[in-house]
Amino acid sequence: GSQLIVAYDEHEVNNTFKFGVIYQKFGQTSEEELFGNNEETPAFKEFLSILGDNIELQDFKGFRGGLDVSHGQTGSESVFTVFRQREIMFHVSTKLPFTEGDVQQLQRKRHIGNDIVAAVFQEEATPFVPDMIASNFLHAYVLVQVENPCTEHTTYKVSVTAREDVPPFGPPLPNPAVFKKGPEFRDFLLTKLINAENACYKSDKFAKLEGRTRAALLDNLHDELHRQSQATLGLGQAGEEDKLENGGHGGLLESFKWW
Repeated sequence: GSQLIVAYDEHEVNNTFKFGVIYQKFGQTSEEELFGNNEETPAFKEFLSILGDNIELQDFKGFRGGLDVSHGQTGSESVFTVFRQREIMFHVSTKLPFTEGDVQQLQRKRHIGNDIVAAVFQEEATPFVPDMIASNFLHAYVLVQVENPCTEHTTYKVSVTAREDVPPFGPPLPNPAVFKKGPEFRDFLLTKLINAENACYKSDKFAKLEGRTRAALLDNLHDELHRQSQATLGLGQAGEEDKLENGGHGGLLESFKWW
């Protein structure tokens, strides 16, 4: 029982994160165009190497962020890192499967559209409007525009956009918000992404979901402890009536796996 109680207590302490990474070419204005990009330019590869390591998905043992590590259904590789004891899996638009003839690229949209925060990478300044991507979940974007890629003078210009009801989150952008390639930029970017997700949970929409998720967790805790105590006393499984009576939030825990 103590493990379950710890699981309930630790619901607030999230040590795993999944973030979208979207490559935007100059002049692209629709999600069909964004999710249709297949080429990984040297500049984009350089950026991905700052975020984390290229990993083979097959039999990957770390946090998989919903990606398939058994049957190759979500591509063969991804980008992953451990940062301050937190495991981060990136859903990179160009690494998720490309489906010929599917204008919407649902295989890509399915993962990135269910992330809460995404990084958008540009090689040339081009307008990015959050409404380009239709998603109930994406609440914040960190835009990164590279200058002088793949040189000793590579810099990254950062800007942030979030839905109105997302509270502000740090670390604050310096002025000007331009970073040299290196560990300080990596620290800033990963911290900003993590803080963005935590701030999004405080938005009105996620606050409502959070209440329901916690209620479902409590139901689960109660049911499981009840079942264990029944088993200890040799009384067998808890009856279905108990389940219904105490599980008034029926199955909501299942609905919120992405949490």
